[in-house]
Amino acid sequence: MTRHSLRRSLIAGIAVLGLTTVSVPANAQLGFGGIVYDPTNYAQNVLTAARSLQQINNQIQQIQQQATSLVNEARNLASLPFSSLNELQTQIQQTRQLMSEAQRIAYDVQTIEDAFTARYRGVDMSASDATLIANARERWRDSVGSFEDALRVQAGVVGNIEGSQTAMANIVGASQSATGALQVAQAGNQLLALQTQQIADLTALIAAQSRAQALESARNAATEEQGREHFRRFMRRSGQ
Repeated sequence: MTRHSLRRSLIAGIAVLGLTTVSVPANAQLGFGGIVYDPTNYAQNVLTAARSLQQINNQIQQIQQQATSLVNEARNLASLPFSSLNELQTQIQQTRQLMSEAQRIAYDVQTIEDAFTARYRGVDMSASDATLIANARERWRDSVGSFEDALRVQAGVVGNIEGSQTAMANIVGASQSATGALQVAQAGNQLLALQTQQIADLTALIAAQSRAQALESARNAATEEQGREHFRRFMRRSGQ
């Protein structure tokens, strides 16, 4: 018998008892085979049983609610079963490795200062023609090396695009099946990590290209100044 059916039966019994108490005096006692029957006491017992049943039902509902709350808390504390962190860190490390392999003039302030002092910043009027030619050749090598470095970094960044796409698909897929607050937060953090990796690649690419352009501009300026010095020497030697 279901809970609702039992409740209806109890209500019907209470109604019958009410009719009985109306037709029989409250203090009347009926005997059946020597057994004393008190309708008032019986009705009170039925009401007490109904109240007890209601309390039990309330307790069951509370237990069910607590169990549901515990299940939800467990879901909220469950970790996301996928992590792209190692893959993203590997891609960033590869880009950093390419940057550290810069030829000729590295990404170092002191190295740049030394190179410009020796080969770019002004032309030594007392230097021999052979020295001037050697410096011009070194500047040309600096430019060629920097452009090659920029192309290598560009190739590395392009190579990381496929890995980024795979990581994004996996992260989005994991986030869509997330069942708790922790999993949702972890999926969001991984998307931010992917965005950080892409920004790092873009920063490295811009730095490599800017380095190559800066060295080429410096080479052009030094070449122009050295050309004027060569012309001055030529005119002096020709007696003009």
